[in-house]
Amino acid sequence: METTLRGVGVSHGVAIGEVRHMGTAVLEPPVRQILPEETEREKGRARQAVEAVAADLVARGNLAGGEAQGVLEAQAMMAQDPELMTDVERRIAEGSTAERGLYDAFAAYRTLLANAGEYLAGRVADLDDVRNRIVARLLGVPMPGVPDSDHPYVLIARDLAPADTALLDPALVLGFVTEEGGPTSHSAILARALGVPAVVALPGAGELAEGVVVAVDGGTGEVFVEPSAEKRAALEGAAAAREAALAASSGPGATSDGHKMPLLANIGGPGDVPAALQAGAEGIGLFRTEFLFLDDSEQAPSEEKQIAAYRAVLEAFPEGRVVVRVLDAGADKPLAFLTPADEPNPALGVRGLRSLLDHPDVLRTQLTALSKAAGGQSAQLEVMAPMVADRTDAKHFADACREAGLRAKVGAMVEIPSAALRARSVLQEVEFLSLGTNDLAQYTFAADRQVGAVSRLQDPWQPALLDLVALSADGARAEGRSCGVCGEAAADPLLACVLTGLGVTSLSMGAASLPYVRATLSQYTLAQCERAAAAARAADSAEDARSAARAVLEGA
Repeated sequence: METTLRGVGVSHGVAIGEVRHMGTAVLEPPVRQILPEETEREKGRARQAVEAVAADLVARGNLAGGEAQGVLEAQAMMAQDPELMTDVERRIAEGSTAERGLYDAFAAYRTLLANAGEYLAGRVADLDDVRNRIVARLLGVPMPGVPDSDHPYVLIARDLAPADTALLDPALVLGFVTEEGGPTSHSAILARALGVPAVVALPGAGELAEGVVVAVDGGTGEVFVEPSAEKRAALEGAAAAREAALAASSGPGATSDGHKMPLLANIGGPGDVPAALQAGAEGIGLFRTEFLFLDDSEQAPSEEKQIAAYRAVLEAFPEGRVVVRVLDAGADKPLAFLTPADEPNPALGVRGLRSLLDHPDVLRTQLTALSKAAGGQSAQLEVMAPMVADRTDAKHFADACREAGLRAKVGAMVEIPSAALRARSVLQEVEFLSLGTNDLAQYTFAADRQVGAVSRLQDPWQPALLDLVALSADGARAEGRSCGVCGEAAADPLLACVLTGLGVTSLSMGAASLPYVRATLSQYTLAQCERAAAAARAADSAEDARSAARAVLEGA
């Protein structure tokens, strides 16, 4: 009998196949007291296991490339945390085996993260994955992971660690469903990069029987259990129609009546450029430069290394815009040389631009590298600061850009509600705004973007969030400036139409989403998009906003 479950759709497409569950196991080693003469041997075993797992994570990142590489390198840094290793060695000196000392040290660190506020609680899944990999190596048992199957399937898991998501084979994994996670979690972002249909935050996903047939709609968030022949035919027909529309869509982004809407790509480094070009990106709307800094958490990359990375991206878009976000460190992206280690709530502390202003040498080197990389290039370089709160922040950043001799447009990200509320004031110091809807939602609703339990409040369709987008776009229009969106909200084709109606001037997203957005936007006029935006803002919930916008556009 067909039943319908609803989670949060995070990656477009339809997948129909049999359920296979992610392998799980309790990797808790036994408690055993070692002899004093075994202490050094056990410390050596612990160090070797940590280094081996860190190396494996880096290797997986190198294979995956792009954004996945940065995420996995961050996990490798987590494994090698010196304070954590000091605690492991202390426990071994007190008589624990290497595996038990590691397990208990990670458990203590896990508790600290879980109690450090919702923002860092989302890192617990990553920490558990690192712990399991190290303990499995020490115990000599296989690491639970993606099922071994010769036939394509739909993967079901409580959550997916970045190391698992990054190397999924789309030829075998038709789509995936998780009980945890949110629309801006690492797994969701990597699913979009892979082009795999995905639904997250689905209660009871783990109870789906092994082998049962499900149909996953990554656009609506619906999962149909034992779908009828009619339902399968309808879903497959809709998917085929969508693919045909994608194949027919090309060229610059625009509404059906010719209103231009530049469609740009979000990247983590030069490795993401080929996919962006293949998808027809008109430029880069968000270059997340922090991934350059994750190779070595102890020191910033050299000016020469930065110049090479920036120049490679600029050369790929000789006639386009390349918007670079300077280093956004802190919170879930800590760097030992830059961010404080003892903040009670790092998400609300010294992160983003605040960290850079506290370390002007790091900012100066990055801005100088950008200036040198742009020399002789025809691409339009634009540089923006993360976590700008007000005009004072914007002025500090603009002054630093001028002092570094940077001849590029200077902008500010709108991720804090105060910047949206005072957009016109911020624009007295900078030349453009870029809305980071992921963090803007997090700070507007006090809802951690990694915690599935509050995913309702992370939904970019929330009317209050749309109000802040409209405020920012209106402020930019009044000042004769541009205001784009570079958060994952732009990757939703229907929401892209609403954002266009709200007055934003560009949309930037993961490369895999560009064809979907381009095809959908081309079906509607600007006036229709504006009516859909008004209907969405008049709603009282994200679900009602989505339904209201769809009704306007489908009834047009």
